[in-house]
Amino acid sequence: MTAIFSLQNVWPHDSEGGLPPSYGDSEAADSGETSDGDLSSIQGGVITIGNFDGVHRGHAALLGHVRKLADQLGGPAIAMVLDPHPATILRPDVAPKRLTQIETRAELMDQLGIDALVVCKTSRRFLDLSAEQFFSSLVQERLQSKAMIEGPNFFFGRNRGGNIEVLAELCGQAEIQLQIVDPMHIGPQMISSTRIRGLLAEGAAAEAAVLLGHPHMISGTVTSGAKRGREIGFPTANLTGIEVVVPCPGVYAGQLRTSDENHRAAIHIGPNPTFESNGDCKVEVHVLDYDGDLYDQRVQVDFLHRVRDVVRFESPDELVLQLHQDIAEIRRVLS
Repeated sequence: MTAIFSLQNVWPHDSEGGLPPSYGDSEAADSGETSDGDLSSIQGGVITIGNFDGVHRGHAALLGHVRKLADQLGGPAIAMVLDPHPATILRPDVAPKRLTQIETRAELMDQLGIDALVVCKTSRRFLDLSAEQFFSSLVQERLQSKAMIEGPNFFFGRNRGGNIEVLAELCGQAEIQLQIVDPMHIGPQMISSTRIRGLLAEGAAAEAAVLLGHPHMISGTVTSGAKRGREIGFPTANLTGIEVVVPCPGVYAGQLRTSDENHRAAIHIGPNPTFESNGDCKVEVHVLDYDGDLYDQRVQVDFLHRVRDVVRFESPDELVLQLHQDIAEIRRVLS
């Protein structure tokens, strides 16, 4: 499993007052992450810095280069993310919602051979570091990197003052190898997390999965609902506590994953206009061929295909008829 390391209070050694102490080991233990003081096992490797939200196919291609070069140089393959996203601090009104949580990114990176995901705590003070301070503190001092791999649109440091040209100069001075990997395109546009968010906002789950290289995933806790689904023969698991992008309202074919099982599922996102007029958006999952108890479990839901829009029916009987048609279509898609 790709290990998660946390960095907090990251300042260059020449900053006034030196390096503040890292946050306590107890907090790191509670989060399942390794704290600042335990970086020796991932020093001397190949590093890439980015957001990697979604760990899409473009990310996967870049991370593949990291793994290959790390093998050549005999060091670990390291990815670093800034969390929260800098826009959350600098421009919170336009900050993008996550496609994936940090733990999910680590799981996806594990499949690509990445040894460690370093999560650098973002703050206003950290974002005020110059490009040179950013490079010396993170790349040289903390991780003692042998090489870096980035895309051509990489920016770093205060006001995005560091670009690829600046990075090449700094790497040259530090005798750190640098490789630039071109972005991947599908169609006329490059693959990006922004493009994938746009597809999910349109309900284009299948198209998003093509760019991601895997289905879009959400996680939530199953809680008790109004039980109307059970009353009409289609019990649903109601998900709460979702912290990532939810596709636009509609009915979807997908999977529900528990800690030890995968199940085919029909997913309803949006209000229940046949029964309610308040328009509350809900995520409800009907698990096919399953009659177990999922209450209070944390589950993952994968989106594979959008079946239809949310529609108001004149009666529960009309809704039931449509649900039978939905299930038949979902079985067909998932087969």
